[in-house]
Amino acid sequence: MAKHIFVTGGVVSSLGKGLTSASIGMLLEQRGLNVRLQKLDPYINVDPGTMSPYQHGEVYVLDDGSETDLDLGHYERFTHGPLSRDSNYTTGQIYQSVINKERRGEFLGKTVQVIPHITNEIKSVIQKIGANPPTSASEQNPNQNPKPAKVAKSPAPIDVVITEIGGTIGDIESLPFLEAIRQFSLDAGKENCLYIHLTLVPYLKAARELKTKPTQHSVGQLRAIGIQPDILICRTEQPISHEEREKIALFCNISQDAVIEERDKDFSIYEVPLSLVDNRLDSLICSKLQLKAPEPDLEAWRGILQRLRNPEHEISIAVVGKYAEHRDAYKSIYEALDHAGIANAAQIRISPVRSEDVEASGPQSMLAGYDGILVPGGFGERGIEGKVAAIHHAREKGVPFFGICLGMQCAVVEFARHACGLEGAHSTEFDKNTRYPVICLLDDQKSITDKGGTMRLGAQPARLDPKSKAAHCYGTCEISERHRHRYEFNNTYRQPMQDQGLSIAGTSPDGALVEVIEIPSHRWFVAVQYHPEFKSKPTAAQALFTSFIAAAIQHHVDRQEPLLEVCNQDLAAGQRAAGRGGTAGQKEAGQQAVQRNLPYRANLTPTESSTGHENESAQQAPESTSSCGM
Repeated sequence: MAKHIFVTGGVVSSLGKGLTSASIGMLLEQRGLNVRLQKLDPYINVDPGTMSPYQHGEVYVLDDGSETDLDLGHYERFTHGPLSRDSNYTTGQIYQSVINKERRGEFLGKTVQVIPHITNEIKSVIQKIGANPPTSASEQNPNQNPKPAKVAKSPAPIDVVITEIGGTIGDIESLPFLEAIRQFSLDAGKENCLYIHLTLVPYLKAARELKTKPTQHSVGQLRAIGIQPDILICRTEQPISHEEREKIALFCNISQDAVIEERDKDFSIYEVPLSLVDNRLDSLICSKLQLKAPEPDLEAWRGILQRLRNPEHEISIAVVGKYAEHRDAYKSIYEALDHAGIANAAQIRISPVRSEDVEASGPQSMLAGYDGILVPGGFGERGIEGKVAAIHHAREKGVPFFGICLGMQCAVVEFARHACGLEGAHSTEFDKNTRYPVICLLDDQKSITDKGGTMRLGAQPARLDPKSKAAHCYGTCEISERHRHRYEFNNTYRQPMQDQGLSIAGTSPDGALVEVIEIPSHRWFVAVQYHPEFKSKPTAAQALFTSFIAAAIQHHVDRQEPLLEVCNQDLAAGQRAAGRGGTAGQKEAGQQAVQRNLPYRANLTPTESSTGHENESAQQAPESTSSCGM
């Protein structure tokens, strides 16, 4: 049977349980083990699909259409095991299932209680993922057009299941899940289960020392409900000394080698697996679970970090969105941009820009100087006009533009208004009475009243125009990408827009739904109705993101060439004035020109590694965000 690893968190939330679980999964995969990951969330929502990004961050969509926790994005980016609706359960789903069974009379008149009925249901979903063979996207998603059945090989048995328990030890809502995983080791055998507790060892600057007491109390709470952690992973800002490690081990009743230091990563989250390897976590797990596996092969992963540390280019990308101030709202977007940077040997300076600010201040003041503009998905009217203005700026100024989901719909609105002369064109999502409804609700959506799980969700096939940029990027005309939306391109306006230079570069296989639009005359103007960011990995950047960043790099180089020429002329004049006789004022002016241009010239020189790029736009841009903090 499969071995089970349970990951819990204590002291505070947002310690990075999902990232740690994904890293463990990756290390075990690199040892040749077949791994599955699962997240159990204690909130009562059936899924996060109706939750605000401010509450929960992004909603991560799987091939089968499941709307899941953003931690599943870490799982997919770090590992290769398939994820499905069995990979994420909430309290709402668990209780809903138990209540449905009670209504069907499956409990034979018994009183239905948290123990054993709720805990049994939780244990059953843990057992289920350990027993299920991988399924294809078409098998998972009933909305995707099925392909002819093929004779499949027998699936490899699952070696390890990693189950992350959401929330923090001490939360009331997580107690049924903790009780269930306590019972699980009694059912499966202690030798088949491992408990990993992620905790915080805070550093007090005033005292200049680490404090282990919060970790002791967190483990004490776990032990009080019957769970003894086998391994402690300690998040910390400072190195943990031998004495502190010894103290933690003593008071938490574990061996010293099971106290694992996980220091904050300032550079990249992709350092985490290597940090855990350095602390021998994967070897310890294999030893405790009696797993026979070779040492992990991490050369490809080390290569990723090497490219991240030694970029050949540096560019700035503006992500113009409604939730720009909340980092996790566009988590997969930021990660996919980083992956494309790795593929192009470029450092990506990501600047989240509030679309409302663009609307208020104008795109010229907010977006001038960026090397590329990306408008992501979202819901609701707030900030829409700012997104449309940003797209208009990108189209008029020749800035590489990438629109995703709502970003594509806003691009259609912008093109209709300014290129086709359809003043007031809009989406019926925001203006039901618009004269030109270029984006509208499909007929089969008009009668739907429930919000949760009723959109066009999951992997859907699309057919690309062979001459399109998209087809060139993918290297094929047949693709499958994940969707999460309700509104679509109104085909009534397809021909008028094509007449003005818009290309319908991709559609559903039957041609009824527009999936990709492009402007062939533009440097790089591509917008898609789906979410390509969900299929990007650090080891395999998503094709459209890779091409977008390549275009942004070229735009940066082209934009700097005339500035470099002016800079060289100013520098030469300054050097001449400073080096020969003249008035004190002339000499001082010459010296100022030299000081002004020497560092600027170094940044503009294409042959040098750009490590200090600053220009007028960068000074105006919001503080850059990268996905390197943990």
